[in-house]
Amino acid sequence: MQNPKNRFKAALANGTHQLGIWNAIGGPSVVEMLAGAGFDWVLIDNEHAPIDVTDVLPALQAIAAYPETSAIVRPASNDPVLIKRHLDQGAQTLLIPYVQNVAEAEAAVAAMRYAPHGMRGVAGLTRATRFGRVADYTANAEAELCLIVQVETAEALEQLEAIAQVDGVHGVFIGPADLAASLGHPGELSHPEVVAAIEDALTRLKAVGVPSGILTMDEEFVRRCRELGTGFTAVAVDMWALKASVDGLMKTFGDS
Repeated sequence: MQNPKNRFKAALANGTHQLGIWNAIGGPSVVEMLAGAGFDWVLIDNEHAPIDVTDVLPALQAIAAYPETSAIVRPASNDPVLIKRHLDQGAQTLLIPYVQNVAEAEAAVAAMRYAPHGMRGVAGLTRATRFGRVADYTANAEAELCLIVQVETAEALEQLEAIAQVDGVHGVFIGPADLAASLGHPGELSHPEVVAAIEDALTRLKAVGVPSGILTMDEEFVRRCRELGTGFTAVAVDMWALKASVDGLMKTFGDS
């Protein structure tokens, strides 16, 4: 049995833009619905959503029914134990939050790689190995693994190019909300200083040939980010989309 191909990683490498959506509602039903909508990728969020490590496995299984859609997992932190568990569950693309410098990016890379090039623990009978059926998994796993690091503070932006060009990093996600707070504008994602910082980061990443990504529900800013060269762009969070729909229904029928 062959190791499954990472379509998301291949698309980033060949410059094909990937459209995504964020999963923050736990359980396999919602994430399966998102995968069936036709997005290129769905991110399962362990950092800011009530989704635990054990909830990720059924989510990955649900997404797997839609081979045109890739699963991305955001662990709760840049923790080698969490990274190991998600990889063993069969996640092939991870988005690591709050990477502040080169050392932290290198630590994430090490957690993705087996010795002698890293520190990922070896286990044979995991979903990642198709329960031991993938030939030479430990030797070949890295070829289909994709690491995205999240840069989301003014401090990290000062080291953006160095972080982006760490060997083993395949893309950089700009975190708008925390970046806004770091710049002194919490909750003000449209503040001119925040927008300027994001646009500058996307431009700098394009200049060094590293794919960039972002999450924004602002349709105009989605288009602007794509003009600046984002390689993977998320345009909604499931909870936000549900809230918008429910609020809309209440606005339409609440006084009837």
